[in-house]
Amino acid sequence: MGESAHDGIDRVPLRPGKQGLGSPFLLDWCEPVQNLSVLDLGCGEGYFARNLKRRGARSIQGMDLSSEMIERAREEESRERLGIDYRTGNATELKCFEDSSFDRVVAIFLFNYLSCEQTQTAMEEVIRVLKPGGCFIFAVPHPNLPFSRLQEPPFFFSPGEAGYFSGRDKLFEGEIYRRDGVSVPVRCVHKTLSDYFRCLRDAGFRVMPDLEELCVTPEMLAKDPEFFGPLTDEPLHLAFRVEKNR
Repeated sequence: MGESAHDGIDRVPLRPGKQGLGSPFLLDWCEPVQNLSVLDLGCGEGYFARNLKRRGARSIQGMDLSSEMIERAREEESRERLGIDYRTGNATELKCFEDSSFDRVVAIFLFNYLSCEQTQTAMEEVIRVLKPGGCFIFAVPHPNLPFSRLQEPPFFFSPGEAGYFSGRDKLFEGEIYRRDGVSVPVRCVHKTLSDYFRCLRDAGFRVMPDLEELCVTPEMLAKDPEFFGPLTDEPLHLAFRVEKNR
């Protein structure tokens, strides 16, 4: 969601964790949302926004750079009218929203499409539109994943010749396999763990974020051992939750 060499990256309908591995945890991590205002950046077809609205959020704005994704989200809204407003827009330019507008801002698998510079710019906008005491929740592929799963299904990114540090801001391509066995191409602009902390700090967040490394749970393994078994004990996703100073 920014003007750069990384523009044109396909935003595939299936995003890791958005409808799969990390979704239950991330939804719970947004609580409480009852009667709160939420901005979902990189909302895609609206899966996460719909689930937050069903949990009682007062108002939700969904934004995505892809007009195709927004159209799909609006189609879902027409089938189940939840009162979610979807619009196309760039996460680095939230001029359509006033300062201190939202209690929650979520960005589920957005920053893996942005460079470090774009990520910091987007986070500067996030802290501006967050209310004091509001929470910013975001998730990204674990930075170590490309180096622990090399071309192994059902989920991997390939770093090529790049290393963990030398690969910063480089585009890694990979695949995620749906549970029906169909593979979907995915891409990730690599960032280190310290890059995310640095972007948060330089954007103006002063409270130490909560951080969780998401992996396959026993419940997932029991539900589908053939699919989730190869991912057991792998660092799949990182989830951050940080509060804006009151």
